[in-house]
Amino acid sequence: MERVTATYLIETALPVEKAAATLAGEQSSGTFVAVPGETAELKQHFAARVESITELETVVTPSLPTGRAPASLYRRAQIVISWSVENFGTNLAALVSTLQGNLYELAQFSGLKLVDFDVPPSFAAAFRGPAFGIVGCRQLTGVESRPLVGTIIKPSIGLTPEQTAMMVKELVEAGIDFLKDDELMADPPHSPLDARVDAVMRVINDYAQRTGKKPMYAFNVSDEHDAMQRHYDKVVFAGGTCAMLSINSVGLVGAKKICDRGQLAIHGHRNGWGMLNRHPLLGMEFPAYQKLWRLAGVDQLHVNGIGNKFWEPDDSVVRSIASCLASAPLGKPLLPVVSSGQWGGQAPETWRRTETKDLLYMAGGGIQAHPDGPTAGVRSLQLWWAAAIEGLSYDDAIGKYPELAKSAAKFGQVNS
Repeated sequence: MERVTATYLIETALPVEKAAATLAGEQSSGTFVAVPGETAELKQHFAARVESITELETVVTPSLPTGRAPASLYRRAQIVISWSVENFGTNLAALVSTLQGNLYELAQFSGLKLVDFDVPPSFAAAFRGPAFGIVGCRQLTGVESRPLVGTIIKPSIGLTPEQTAMMVKELVEAGIDFLKDDELMADPPHSPLDARVDAVMRVINDYAQRTGKKPMYAFNVSDEHDAMQRHYDKVVFAGGTCAMLSINSVGLVGAKKICDRGQLAIHGHRNGWGMLNRHPLLGMEFPAYQKLWRLAGVDQLHVNGIGNKFWEPDDSVVRSIASCLASAPLGKPLLPVVSSGQWGGQAPETWRRTETKDLLYMAGGGIQAHPDGPTAGVRSLQLWWAAAIEGLSYDDAIGKYPELAKSAAKFGQVNS
């Protein structure tokens, strides 16, 4: 019988084998006490199985409160648990309840993190996944052989539709590939989404007719279910090619409902990610996270960036990019969205660490706050990436292309 497997990092005062068995029982047929209906036959079909245990270090202080008397020692381990697909069928919501559910509340654990999970091909085959992905987003924007260069409309909130459109006009004339609403901008009274779509798409459609290149604009359609459907229809009708979802806000089921329509590329913004990941022994790691959203059907997913403005270390960002670009599940990689305090100067290190051009490289202030204005900001970012792909270091890039010195002087010390 085909099985889903999941890897966890745990911390417990119990013997690790007992803690692993507790986890397996809680998330399948067992409970805190034996019940008459849990027969041997039922267990054979539906009980979760402990597949492996790798013991790690021990600590004397618990990572999280347990509501129990302190212990003298807490053991850490990596454990692998499996379930029959028959437990949940091809139901993403039930899968998440199985992989996570009540686990984070169990008193037997002073730390628990979902590291990764794998589904069998038959499970993955029930989902279409990304309708566009990397190849489709490149086709929609007409960008080949380099990262897509994008920006976020700033200020994040407060601009009218007409003011937004004026900014979009300057940026598309500069040759930008991708623009998007900030996650804070949805359908507010001062900038209703319908009016914003009309104003922005007039600019983009005019530019496309004149040049043959149509920049992608991700309109933030995040809302209640019926409203999201209306917003989506509006973007399609206006000739747009992308919609943005604040995926943690609208949820897995809400996002999948939008993704299943398949007419627009879906830009998955992960705002709220820190509460799921920032603690080293609570929540989930990005490989598991991106698989859930890949199965739901998003095409693009934020991964943070090298030298970002947040807490996340560069090594973690590199692993996240690799995770999006991996084939499984579905053989449909996601387009990693590099963002957060980015400007052109991080391109050489990003290229050195990842050696991939399959990125959407986003800079808000890093484009719009360029000393010579947004047009120069777009061109600077494009040139930084050209230098990076040439294999030039940060200093060598400035040496070969002296015009990059202006952005280096403006942004070079910002993140420190």
